[in-house]
This record gives sequence, C-alpha cells and structure tokens, in this order.
Amino acid sequence: MSADDQKPSVTPMPNGPYVVKGLPALANQKGPIEMTKSTIALCRCGKSESKPFCDGAHSASGFSSDKEEDRRDDTVDSYDGNSVTIEDNRGVCAHSARCTESLPEVFRYGQEPWIDPSGATQEEIASVVNACPSGALRLIVGGSADESRDEVESPAVFVAPNGPYVVTGAELTGAELGTGATPNKLTLCRCGHSKNKPFCDGSHWDGFVDEEN
Repeated sequence: MSADDQKPSVTPMPNGPYVVKGLPALANQKGPIEMTKSTIALCRCGKSESKPFCDGAHSASGFSSDKEEDRRDDTVDSYDGNSVTIEDNRGVCAHSARCTESLPEVFRYGQEPWIDPSGATQEEIASVVNACPSGALRLIVGGSADESRDEVESPAVFVAPNGPYVVTGAELTGAELGTGATPNKLTLCRCGHSKNKPFCDGSHWDGFVDEEN
C-alpha cells in the first residue's frame, strides 16, 4: 500500500457530517480526544449535543450543506512587492486573524490595499503565510509558489475553540478546493452557517459557542 493510499480522508456528506477515515490525531484546546473507531463522523451542523461528534442532529435541524449564492467569490488577488508576490483568496479565508495579528506591517486590517508585500522580509512573510490555517494565502518568489506552505508534520484535526475544524495532512474528498488553496491545510465549518460550506468563512464569529471544546 502506497503512502497516498494510507493518507487519512475527510468527506463532507450531503446535508450531513464529515466522515473522517484513518485519522491518527483528534484534539481540542484541552488535549487529545479519544477515538474508538477508525472511521468517525464529526458534526458540521453545529447542533450536536456530542460535539465534536455527530449525533444526527442535522436531520432534525434541516441542515443544508449547499453553498450560498452570496458567498465570497472564489477569486485570487495578487499583491506585488519589491521581491515577492502574495496571493490571497478571500473566498477561502476563515478569518482567524493570524496574519493581521502576527505581521500587521504586511497584512493591514482596514487599509487598502490590505496587503503590502514590501512591508517585511521574505522570511517573515513566509512564516506567516505558512501559518495560515485555511490556505488562503500563497507566497510567490521568482515566479514560482513557495512550496513550504504545503508541508505538514502529521495528519490531524484540531477542534478550534468556538471555531472551525483545522485539518492538516488529510485528503478532502467529495468537495473542490478553492483556487490556489493548499490541499494539506483546511479550515472546515462546524457552526453550520458558513456560506461557503464545507469551508469556514468566519460565520462562527456571529455567536457560535461550544463550551465542551
């Protein structure tokens, strides 16, 4: 069996949960979460009483996994600097604010243009781009994408506090990635209100609360 065959997978079920197979690590802010089966179902309607696991609440709540027409466009914007270019797909962004908080000289919240690739060194920018959990950002150096963004240590799912599932190193099946996004880093909606399901669009900031995770 090849390494690709062994790669864990995440499949968003129509109007239902995420079916996750072969995942070696599931955790929240408190630490590891025990998994008793090799295949698990994670809630994405936001209504389960057993979060992060699905308890079938999506059926009673009428959860729809459809994308909404007024979602952000799947469009990549490019920002050219003195030595690098930063690409950004707002349609993929989960609004974790890691970029604006970590490097405000480059990622300038409330300003236009909001990205200034000449505001820091290539190494500083690469560090922040690589930390983007959604894969919305990409660094272009010398006309080629910086492939270090796609590197992950091991497959895992982290249940972000009152936020999305942060997925690394698992294959997404049954859904198309956003343009320019990395397949190795994903933020998947678990509040049920994203307009760009299965991807998080920051809708959890409007009041989603999960006291257990």
